[in-house]
Amino acid sequence: MPPNIPAYGPPITLEEAKRVMAAAEKHAEKKNWPMVIAIVDGHGLLLMLTRHDQAQHGSVVIAQEKARTAADFRRPTKVFQDLLAGGGAALRILAMPNALPMEGGLPILKEGKVIGAIGVSGMQSNEDAEVGQAGIDAL
Repeated sequence: MPPNIPAYGPPITLEEAKRVMAAAEKHAEKKNWPMVIAIVDGHGLLLMLTRHDQAQHGSVVIAQEKARTAADFRRPTKVFQDLLAGGGAALRILAMPNALPMEGGLPILKEGKVIGAIGVSGMQSNEDAEVGQAGIDAL
């Protein structure tokens, strides 16, 4: 196992996903941000999705892809965004069909292991990540 990359654990339960989703929705609503929020299990398979009124339609797919990328690679999608910003050899990330290099996808950890991920889309990427982290913090 590469250093600093968590192992996979048992998949997130529906009850855990509901807690994460409720906290993320509450945070987005408090900020008055129309968001799409997706939660996937550790295999990147969709478990829950919420689309707020007036959330942009394109965010439905983007939120799911952010969540799937975070689960598949066991790291926040911001890692890929930051690598791209550096240019050079990191630009090969653009050729990876299964990696969305936009902040807003976060792995969900339990006992240090990846049990799922959350992906958020609708505002600036850092604001998407803020909503996702608010959801994770509910666990």
